[in-house]
Amino acid sequence: MESCDPRVSVVMITYNRRDETLRTLARLTELPEKPKIVVVDNASTDGTAAAVRSRFGEADVAVVEAGTNLGAAGRNLGVGLVETPYVAFCDDDTWWDPGMLRRAADLLDAQPKLAVVMGRTLVGPEETEDPICQELERSPLPREDGMPGPPLLGFMAGVSVFRRSAFLEVGGFDPLVFLNGEEEWVAVELAARGYWICYVPELIVHHYPSATRDSHARRWQGIRNSLWFLWLRRPWTSAVKRTWWMARTVPRDHCSLRGFGAALAGLPRLLPRRRVVPPAVEQGLRLLDRPQRTSKARRYVS
Repeated sequence: MESCDPRVSVVMITYNRRDETLRTLARLTELPEKPKIVVVDNASTDGTAAAVRSRFGEADVAVVEAGTNLGAAGRNLGVGLVETPYVAFCDDDTWWDPGMLRRAADLLDAQPKLAVVMGRTLVGPEETEDPICQELERSPLPREDGMPGPPLLGFMAGVSVFRRSAFLEVGGFDPLVFLNGEEEWVAVELAARGYWICYVPELIVHHYPSATRDSHARRWQGIRNSLWFLWLRRPWTSAVKRTWWMARTVPRDHCSLRGFGAALAGLPRLLPRRRVVPPAVEQGLRLLDRPQRTSKARRYVS
């Protein structure tokens, strides 16, 4: 059995998913790398924090009670409490295969420009490959020498390992975005600084989607955040084209209306924050526009 690996910590955010959190932590604490694990509890009301403390010792799992639901920004708290050069993010329903954190650290050690490696996701007891994986394999972005896998301009946080210094450099996750699409904002900030984000299918992550997911909230928040990203980070020509496409293709229902309404309502206070991505990053985003429009894995439906 391989010894522990001091290079990687794990940060998990959770909200009112006590049973899923305990199940995932049981997997993570069995990893041969023996990572430091930090659970950020986003003000759960189901006793999650107390249950974790009861089941796991402080030496195995540190619990941080955020006091309020910070969404994705809860990860910022966790990263601030670890000192390892790399941080693996987990949701309360995702965990890494044994040895994968060590391999991710090796890849990050080898390439200083590499900021994020995203693993291949196997879903549920059947371990079916997430449909997004095949799309990532076919990334149209140009691959540079030394990249360990297809380059990306986005990632799924719960199945990714980060270079901690790069995460801190870009300021982590924006509290305003909350959840659902928060990764895109971080990705373009990394790319603007010359960092790489790569999909590495040899890194295996398991995802057992929670039965308590609020699919309606995920969808309207995803629509709102996508629109905010277009309006605050893309040139107006690209933003208008993509907004028009979204308006024509999202379902005509309450969730879509709420998403567009929330985006428009927040625009006056957000517009002063508009900062268009550099031309090289915009070129990459344009390469991704078409495959994303035809993707079956990226749909604004419940």
